Amino acid sequence: MAVHSAESRLLVIMTGGTICMRPSPEGLVPAKGFLDAGMAPRPSFNDGSEPVEISAYSETGASVALSTLRTPQSRYERHVRYAVLEFKQLLDSSSIDAKGWSQIAKTIGLNYAAFDGFVVLHGTDSLAYTASALSFMLEDLAKPVIFTGSQAPIFELQTDATDNLLDSLIIAGHFWIPEVCICFQHKLFRGNRCTKISANHFDAFASPNLAPLATVTSSQINVDWTVIRQRPSNHGKTDSSTHLKVRPDLDTTHVASLRIFPGILPAMIDAVLRLPTLRGLVLETFGAGNAPSGQDNALITIFTEAVERGIVIVNVTQCLTGSVSPTYAPAMVLGRAGIVPGFDLTTEAALTKLSFLLAVHGEDVEGAKRGMALDLRGELSVGGAVEFGAQSPVLMKKLSLGQ
Repeated sequence: MAVHSAESRLLVIMTGGTICMRPSPEGLVPAKGFLDAGMAPRPSFNDGSEPVEISAYSETGASVALSTLRTPQSRYERHVRYAVLEFKQLLDSSSIDAKGWSQIAKTIGLNYAAFDGFVVLHGTDSLAYTASALSFMLEDLAKPVIFTGSQAPIFELQTDATDNLLDSLIIAGHFWIPEVCICFQHKLFRGNRCTKISANHFDAFASPNLAPLATVTSSQINVDWTVIRQRPSNHGKTDSSTHLKVRPDLDTTHVASLRIFPGILPAMIDAVLRLPTLRGLVLETFGAGNAPSGQDNALITIFTEAVERGIVIVNVTQCLTGSVSPTYAPAMVLGRAGIVPGFDLTTEAALTKLSFLLAVHGEDVEGAKRGMALDLRGELSVGGAVEFGAQSPVLMKKLSLGQ
């Protein structure tokens, strides 16, 4: 007698990227037919059960019928049934923009009620930007949205694609993690905490200021529930799970990012800040948020005048770990000039968050500034209190007595 186990239903959204690329006269290019060519032949992705056709909505809003595959039963006694929805125009991720982010967000919104979670296949070059953007665009998210990709195509002998994709399917199909995540090299990260750290290695992503949400080992998947945001009490099946708000428009055409370097001319920065359409700038500074003042404080004057013109400037560190802090005089001077501290935001999160807030607040510059200091989607660490963890009563007594 067959044993019938529970089954999750996921939608895999194929946007393009290395994971689906095949050779061409022009080099590797994204190719269609990923379900049949890339997944169906592999036993890890296909238990050979009878295919089931399901309905979904394409990125254009058209109703489509999609064939599904099912994974073998996991050690958690569950199958994952999934369909692959391929975008009509597959992209190299270096070409994606706010329009592409909007397509992904709208596609998730259109299919939200019909699936338990989503896996988005995406190129690695701009993956951290896209995951950060989607974390702000998907409001009141109550289901997992996991981005993944690979450093080598799934069709190559030596590839990271199969592990990254299978880990994503298993996590999204078994664990109710209501966040936009990146799954890579057996780790699940919060998407807006990630940055790409290698152009070649399989271990290509890191979350420098936040530990992984989950890790995959040979024996189990270890989820750190202490850092998961807004964990649903009823496995995402609450009434609010159908009330996802999709904010499709990010104002990326009016923001820029500028990296400070030794000897940078104030005139260069002034030229950027005087672009006619500029509304926001992410300033990548030294260390804990420091930048040169320039001769006769010329640079500070430029920043002050830009802020007075209504440009929102956000200060983030160039360092991989750590946070912007007014510990040193140069950082304090930037704050007095009206520059907003970005704390431990990554550049990717700062840029997409600023774009999001400028779109939400419109001409309300102060509203956008206030929003940058708030933790909206777990993108920054809040609070400055020192936490010592569990301490012995004797030590705590000595501390309280000032001994």
